[in-house]
Formats: sequence, C-alpha cells, structure tokens
Amino acid sequence: MRDQPIILAGLAVFLVIASFPFWYNAATLRAAARPALQLPPGKQCVAPVKYMKAYHMRMLDSWRDQVVRTGVRRYTSPGGKTYDISLTGTCLSQCHQDRAKFCDRCHSYVGVRAAYCWDCHNSPGNAVRTAR
Repeated sequence: MRDQPIILAGLAVFLVIASFPFWYNAATLRAAARPALQLPPGKQCVAPVKYMKAYHMRMLDSWRDQVVRTGVRRYTSPGGKTYDISLTGTCLSQCHQDRAKFCDRCHSYVGVRAAYCWDCHNSPGNAVRTAR
C-alpha cells in the first residue's frame, strides 16, 4: 500500500493532461470560427437548411440507393418542387459549384473524413477520378 499515493498522483496528472483541451476551451470561451460558406444567391436547397446540415449524408445515401436499387430518379422536396436525384447534376452543378469552398470547409470544421462521393463523382473543375 506504499504505492497508493504515487498511483493516485499519476492518475491525477493523467486526468489533468487528458482533459486539458476541454478546460482550456471552457476557460477561454472561444469556439472555432464557423466557416464562411459560399452559398448561391436566391437559390433554395432541396430540403430546409437545418435538415441539410444534420442529414445531408443520409439524403445522399438514400438517393444513391433509390437510383441504383429501384431506378427512382426524381425527388420531391417538402415544398413540392421536384429535382433530379443527382449529386453532380443537382447539388454541384446548380448550387454548390466549388467543393473546396463548400463541402470541404464544413467537413474540416467539424472534423469528419471527406465523403467518399468523390471516388466516383467529379467535383466541378477536377479531373476524372477512378473508383476504388
């Protein structure tokens, strides 16, 4: 039992070091600046902005499944407008034309891996990529 103070001190030092980023952010009260996204003027997205921020990948996965598995190629938005189900034809060509100024900025900000969409789809201005 002579080692108990050393073990407790080691655990305390470990907890302080491991939790330092959280305490530092709480003490400075600064969050990372949100990315300035390049949005198209006057355009309305296929779904409400709040929904798209939270669930855009689910929507894109659903679109992929609908096209590949069932052949459905049209999407009707909650507002009643219909769109072609196409990442490059609808999203990228009509609204979010620069991947670096839209997709990549958000994904970097929230710290998520870049989507695998670009394994098959070309972002505007990029050379053709081959699928894995």
